[in-house]
Amino acid sequence: MAQLTDTSAKNMNTDGRIGFGQLMAYGSGGIIPIALFNIAGILVGLMGNISLGLSAFWLGVILIIPRLWDAVSDPIVGHISDNIRTPWGRRRPFILVGGILVALCFVMLWWIPKGEMVKAWFPSDAGFQWFQLGYILLSLLLFFTACTIFEIPHGALGMEMTNDPHVRTRLFSAKSFVGNLFAMSTPWLFALANMEIFKGPGGNEADGMRYVSLMVAAILIPLSVLWFFSLREPGFHRVASQKKTPFWHDMKHAIGNRNFIMLTLTIFTLAMGFNFVNLLGSYIPIFYVFGGDKVAGAYLLGINGTVWAVTGVLAVFPLNWISPKLGKRNTLIVAILLMCAAQLSKIVCYNPSYPYLIIIPTVLLSMGMLFFFTLGSSMVGDICDEDDLKTGVRTEGSFYSIFWWFIKMGTALASFVAGALIVFTMFDQTQVTKVDAIQGSIKEIHSTVEVWLDEMANAKDYDVLAGKAQNRAGATIEEMKDYHIYLEKELQRSQKYNNPELQVMRKAELLKAQTITDSTAAILRKIMGYMDSKEGQVNGEAIYSYYEEVNALTLGLKLEKAKTYTQELLLHLDQKNAESNNSQEHFHDILQNTTELFDLLQNVNPKDSLKKIDEQLANIESSIAPLKKQTPYTLLMMRVVEIGLPLLLSIFSIFFILRYSLTEERTNEIKNLLRKRNREIDN
Repeated sequence: MAQLTDTSAKNMNTDGRIGFGQLMAYGSGGIIPIALFNIAGILVGLMGNISLGLSAFWLGVILIIPRLWDAVSDPIVGHISDNIRTPWGRRRPFILVGGILVALCFVMLWWIPKGEMVKAWFPSDAGFQWFQLGYILLSLLLFFTACTIFEIPHGALGMEMTNDPHVRTRLFSAKSFVGNLFAMSTPWLFALANMEIFKGPGGNEADGMRYVSLMVAAILIPLSVLWFFSLREPGFHRVASQKKTPFWHDMKHAIGNRNFIMLTLTIFTLAMGFNFVNLLGSYIPIFYVFGGDKVAGAYLLGINGTVWAVTGVLAVFPLNWISPKLGKRNTLIVAILLMCAAQLSKIVCYNPSYPYLIIIPTVLLSMGMLFFFTLGSSMVGDICDEDDLKTGVRTEGSFYSIFWWFIKMGTALASFVAGALIVFTMFDQTQVTKVDAIQGSIKEIHSTVEVWLDEMANAKDYDVLAGKAQNRAGATIEEMKDYHIYLEKELQRSQKYNNPELQVMRKAELLKAQTITDSTAAILRKIMGYMDSKEGQVNGEAIYSYYEEVNALTLGLKLEKAKTYTQELLLHLDQKNAESNNSQEHFHDILQNTTELFDLLQNVNPKDSLKKIDEQLANIESSIAPLKKQTPYTLLMMRVVEIGLPLLLSIFSIFFILRYSLTEERTNEIKNLLRKRNREIDN
């Protein structure tokens, strides 16, 4: 231990300065609490709702439970971090273990079991959805626990690396700088997950996110090792012999500090207001600005996220210029006013005719958020200095954990409220997921047809075509098994729809689909058996004929699935139309467009030339996205809530910060007194 103490002392700057290497090593740790924390909070709710069709309300409930668990884990980790003594310091072992666990749990978070085979384990769709919600809950609990193991000691380390209040602001600015640089990945990960290379021809963004998460983990694990070996704890030689204190003593001591409570309530209130509507901020570009086009909406979210990140990165520089001149409290008030201006500008900037106006509130809001959260963490460090001067004890872990406990509780409450607000706006996630099923089915067919066209254009070896026909026939038979399970379930549900005419039509279509499936499977088995028995004896012309027949049968099955999904959407829309009193025109238009889509699918003949089918599918594909459009009431309420709630809670935030009394003069006085005392101790 003596050797560690000597090394730590040599790495300590008695004047409070931080070298550039330590500044960037510490700052890069912002990837976890700023970028990944946001990804989990936003994308799990968004994809669970619009990709898996899970209830927004229950997703909100699911998202609040890990935050409630943080109420237990944050103070415990903070207390252990304050009181542990290892050869590597108090904080660094947690940073290494926590970073690796975050990477592994992030991957687990996105491998949510799905598909018809998994669904077949459950007697009803509701049972399957409860299973998925349970998996998400367990994954989130593990992920946020891992984040706590990393972030609480990492934040506490930032407070003890220097006793200069403005150097401390630069240290947390570096954390915000790097964290916001990677925070652009939140919307871009959604865009990446929508790319076919990740999600596959028939998949959606939930499928794509599985493989994107592996890329994230591959970056994060080496970084965790780098942080462990590169960061230093210059104050550890002073606290190595510090007496360990009981858990409840540390908690009571921190909560008894009036300035700490005023600062924490300020951050809590504002964070809660904006987190209430954070999820809605992803819905509005997709469903209001672009009328339900998730690809276009994802691209705008990606651009917006990049602007957010760039602004957050650049805002570090004016923050470090303004804060010493105005003082931290006044700079915090400026941040709140910037965020209020951002909300008011959305009244004009949410405009489908000019979608990129959304960048204006993004710039203002990103700058305000960067100021706000960076100063909040830095000011907790100032409070710890004041407490150290009074008591002679450093307990940054306890102060920082309670500070983040309040913020996480606000986030937890916001997660619950956000789900309730989505329900309040009457957003129809069932409509979106049913359209997704149609869209995925059509894209899969279109992609398959393009592959076949390429195969036929380059067909030189009939034996190769024979092998492809055999493999395709086998894969289609396997696909039919899953489809048959789906048809059986839909036949049981077909009696529950309100419209008797549609109910009869639905049942007839399902029975017809069953008949087609069974007869197609029988023909394919016959073809496979014949070609196996005549291997090497069939001439090229016959092989080509069998190849075309297998393609037509496979295409017929896939088209039948698309028609079944389209009819399912028709029934859902008809039911919603019967329940609605204020959106008759909206549902009339959507129903008409869906009926036209069904007719277009009916007109596709799987025995026509592949070139003609390819053209028909391209036309069909372009007509699907508008079917996700939500009712005018839903779109209006989304904007009213998303703009109004943060403005209301900003008023309370200003009220609390005006009661924070640790002035700039007093902070500088504490810095000088601590510096003098620490020099005396070191000597």
